[in-house]
Amino acid sequence: MLNRTAQPALKAIDKIKFIAPKEYKITPHVSLYHMKDVPNETTRFDLYFDAGKCRGKNAMASFVNGLLLSGTKNKTSIEINTEINGKGGFYESGISQENSVISVYSLRENIVDIFNTIKDAIKNVAFIEKEVLEFLSDRKQGFNISLQKVNYLAQRAFQEELFGSNKNYSNTTELSDFENVCIDDLKAFHSEYYLKGLSKVVVVGDLNEETIQHFISESIEFSPESKPTYIDTIENNAGLRHIEKNNAVQSAIRVGKILFNKNHTDYLDFLVLNTILGDYFGSRLMSNIREDKGYTYGIGTMLAELNNVGYFMVATEVGADLKEATLKEIQFEFERLKTELVPEDELKLVQNYMLGQLLKSADGPYAMTDLFISVELHKLDLEFYNKAIYALNNITAKRIQELAVKYLNWDDMSIVTAG
Repeated sequence: MLNRTAQPALKAIDKIKFIAPKEYKITPHVSLYHMKDVPNETTRFDLYFDAGKCRGKNAMASFVNGLLLSGTKNKTSIEINTEINGKGGFYESGISQENSVISVYSLRENIVDIFNTIKDAIKNVAFIEKEVLEFLSDRKQGFNISLQKVNYLAQRAFQEELFGSNKNYSNTTELSDFENVCIDDLKAFHSEYYLKGLSKVVVVGDLNEETIQHFISESIEFSPESKPTYIDTIENNAGLRHIEKNNAVQSAIRVGKILFNKNHTDYLDFLVLNTILGDYFGSRLMSNIREDKGYTYGIGTMLAELNNVGYFMVATEVGADLKEATLKEIQFEFERLKTELVPEDELKLVQNYMLGQLLKSADGPYAMTDLFISVELHKLDLEFYNKAIYALNNITAKRIQELAVKYLNWDDMSIVTAG
């Protein structure tokens, strides 16, 4: 019998046994990844397209993504959504800088029917004028509301400064974009980046081979003849930019720079530096700016990735009169990491926290599939995470200081404030 009065033995984490999805080649350039080991009736499929914000102009990528289920010549948008909902499906779509993703969750028995409905809706979307105008009106109203928020204004301007050397990546939505939409342009974008823009298919669920082959055969026509290419170098605009917002009670702050993705030799160790600085509740920025100074409810850092590059960012919102003081404290924490070694007890705490987060993120087939997709983007495999465990267990305070000196130069940062 289990003795609940005895504390379980602690065991160091040195390796995780990962289960990788099975890969099927749809075409030489497009793969389907199937994670079969799901112990229940739930399923999910994801369709990835080369249709991110860096493609096209004037918010075209976002508009087309939002109109994918707006109706065909034979079905209205209501009929399409009723079919999906009637089968217990949950549809969501998202768009990032370099791709768009359509995800659908359902029970196993209905996954094929829902996939067929989604495929028909995407393939034959008609961009009916009434639907397009209603969609644009709704999006424009939401955009106008967003423009009143300092957080949105700062993030928008930060994108312009972060990707300053490339117009396709730095381009942001303007009010005029909603007025100048041409249905022929929507159709042209859809034809180029959806009808021949599939980059991968991901399926999670205990599905038989016949079902997987159906996904493959039905996806071939969306597959491009060659792999898409993305930028591999980009430079941010260093320096301070302020967006004035009259009568704002808060100021939003963004600080960051172009860095690297998982393929870079400094990536794994920089993750530790990033966590110490601002990526958990007990981080230095939280301890200083929230707990000690009381300037904000929250402040955090992140290391985000694109296909070939990545970027580092600090984000927060503070009282309107605390902008300069907060920037001063962020810079102070940068300098402290550059001039002082991280104490052993703090480093050990962060190591344990990060190991626990990695274990949590590998819990279950859905989570493990997401971990796989995160590394597959960079032509890596799940062994990357065991390398991360090794790096985490062996990093030193001296190494963290070296990375801070190398990458946390205040003069290299794009700094944006709004308020």
